[in-house]
Amino acid sequence: MIRTDSVVKRDGMKILLTGLGKVDAERFISLIIKEPFDYTEWQKGLFSDETVRELSDIAMDFVNNQNT
Repeated sequence: MIRTDSVVKRDGMKILLTGLGKVDAERFISLIIKEPFDYTEWQKGLFSDETVRELSDIAMDFVNNQNT
């Protein structure tokens, strides 16, 4: 199933708010918007503790839980 940009933005906001709370979610967005950064370099450290298999399992769990 392909998700629209609006759905991705809505779900991203939910995740930010749940994980960071309102104040830090707003702070995160502000930091991303105003600071020039290289996304390719930034994302390199996002999953450095997980193996490809672990990331695949996490992704599959996420997809499977979306349908319930």
